[in-house]
Amino acid sequence: MALIGPITQNLTSALSHSRTRALFITILCMKTALFDLDGTLTDTRDDLTLAVNLTRADYNLPPVDRDFVISLVGNGVKPLIEGAFAPLPESYEQILKRYKDHYAAHFLVNTKLYPEVEKTLKAMQSAGWKLGVVTNKPSIFAAPILEGLNAAHFFEAIVGGGDTENLKPHPEPLYLAAEKMGVVLDSRDWMIGDHITDLESGKNAGVQTCFCEFGMGETRGALYDVAIQQMDELLAHL
Repeated sequence: MALIGPITQNLTSALSHSRTRALFITILCMKTALFDLDGTLTDTRDDLTLAVNLTRADYNLPPVDRDFVISLVGNGVKPLIEGAFAPLPESYEQILKRYKDHYAAHFLVNTKLYPEVEKTLKAMQSAGWKLGVVTNKPSIFAAPILEGLNAAHFFEAIVGGGDTENLKPHPEPLYLAAEKMGVVLDSRDWMIGDHITDLESGKNAGVQTCFCEFGMGETRGALYDVAIQQMDELLAHL
């Protein structure tokens, strides 16, 4: 009878290790897809341009066209401000505050999901994919935009500019999203986006990359695994 205690303890320990190993394997096998926001999930061109021009009006500057504004998008808000207001009529911090105030009041005026985005997210979620968003857009706007478009519920993590020390193309934001989602990224996972920063961050994180040709960014020679002209085309490559 004296052996029962040790045997029970050993069995419990073995089961515990077995469960831990099974959990670890499950985490490693989870299918994960990370999406950019602007130009990938959402068409934000008009509202970004509106906020820029409202801010320019504060300084009695003439409006600029949408194509010019979009050419500045993708690398974080600082290049956008510096490009749209060169030479700066005021300190960067003061212009940034004005811009953020205008954008906060107008980020859902014309912004919408791209065609077939909702269908694709539903299909991936139903198939067991873990989904996240990694954007260089300031994090104070990323989640509210997705919430306003009734799409935030698809994602287990939303990482934006300011959440990590480095922006894409550094892989740090992708790693933070994975940590929040409880997964470990590997070569079977995906980074989906419309700009060189998305493609290079995916490469730097060791995942597959999908270039969204319908977006507003550009590859600038960066390599990718798949290119799509509409979001639901992604499903055929998963």
